[in-house]
Amino acid sequence: MSDAPRGSLPAALRAYLELTKPGIAGYVVLVTAASFYLASRGPQALGALLLTAVATALSTAGSLALNQYLEREVDGRMARTRTRPLPTGRLAPRAALVFAVVLLVGGVATLWATMGPLPALLTLGAGLAYNFVYTPLKSRSYLATLAGAVPGAVPALIGWSAATGSLAAGAWVLFAIAYLWQMPHVLGLAWVLRNDYRLAGFRLAPPTDPEGRVIGLHMMLYAIALLPVSLLPTVIGLTGALYMAGAFLLGAWLIVLSARAWRSMTDESARRVFLGSLIYQPLLLGLLLIDTVRL
Repeated sequence: MSDAPRGSLPAALRAYLELTKPGIAGYVVLVTAASFYLASRGPQALGALLLTAVATALSTAGSLALNQYLEREVDGRMARTRTRPLPTGRLAPRAALVFAVVLLVGGVATLWATMGPLPALLTLGAGLAYNFVYTPLKSRSYLATLAGAVPGAVPALIGWSAATGSLAAGAWVLFAIAYLWQMPHVLGLAWVLRNDYRLAGFRLAPPTDPEGRVIGLHMMLYAIALLPVSLLPTVIGLTGALYMAGAFLLGAWLIVLSARAWRSMTDESARRVFLGSLIYQPLLLGLLLIDTVRL
């Protein structure tokens, strides 16, 4: 197979864009930007925020493209992923690998040159952990979800460190929120896609939990843990009462969705948790931005 992408140029561009998983990359950029804004206590450094967002977008896109390169054979076995660019042959593996490395290195280098070594190293570490810790663990242990949530939460540290050059308590609070939010989100998806994941050899749902009682309980427990942690930005003085009230209501709603799934684990109840978490995160980030306490 030639290393050149097949088909027309627009089709090739679409394939490269698909390789970067724009939805996930967009989430990473939003968390990074929100953390930067909160650390800056407002829009005082808008230019630096935009530069950080662009560099993070590049490095994240590279990391996600690298993941598709590493999992190209597994992707071909799952209904959800078999139409991706590499399993279908719309892109050659070598071209995808070069594309991924250029984006990842370029994004990290831009962060290093403009924002300093700390956000750059955090970005590189997240990419390496995602691809070389979480990805291999998916076929070995249900605990892979715990490991995978770490690089998924690191964007909170990237944004904060880019704004301030260090990591304060607020950075770790945002990290904890992002970490705990991912658990019901990912576990809900894991249950809905359990048969597809089984074909790929992934153990993202407990293998001895055919009725979903364990995974449902875990979703609920993580949702319960998320609620008090999500209130900490106000407790430590980063946000005001509006954020706290909104975070409480959102957290309570996610607990209700998770508890219902635990009581009766079906594809529909798990999907509600997954979709509910998708609604929860941008609303919470919006509250953080709206109710940031200015210095």
